[in-house]
Amino acid sequence: MKTINKIDNIIEALSRHEDPKSVAVLEEIGTNSEIDEIREKTAHALIKKNTPESLKVVVASSGKGINDLSARVAMSSINEILSLNDKTEVLKILEETMNNEEQKQDIKDTARSVKALITYSM
Repeated sequence: MKTINKIDNIIEALSRHEDPKSVAVLEEIGTNSEIDEIREKTAHALIKKNTPESLKVVVASSGKGINDLSARVAMSSINEILSLNDKTEVLKILEETMNNEEQKQDIKDTARSVKALITYSM
């Protein structure tokens, strides 16, 4: 249990850190974890950063954030996005993802669905 608390503290610290490398660390270590809880907390941290770089990880990356294979992680990420006060950046990233010709269709479809949820929740 102490290990999870330490990991929580590290994720929280990285979410508050303004260095752009913090996004890369969260992506590399947190979103690739085998543990759902760590991936979920990492996705929340990236969403809270609310920067284009951090949002691209959770919106446009296969197997991460809203595209995670765990329904718990994916739904939690979607709920975190819906709870953002300022959805301007995430709407831009969702739009870019939907219009990206090189993006996989299932990722485009998920982005489209999340955008619809945001639109209906406003």
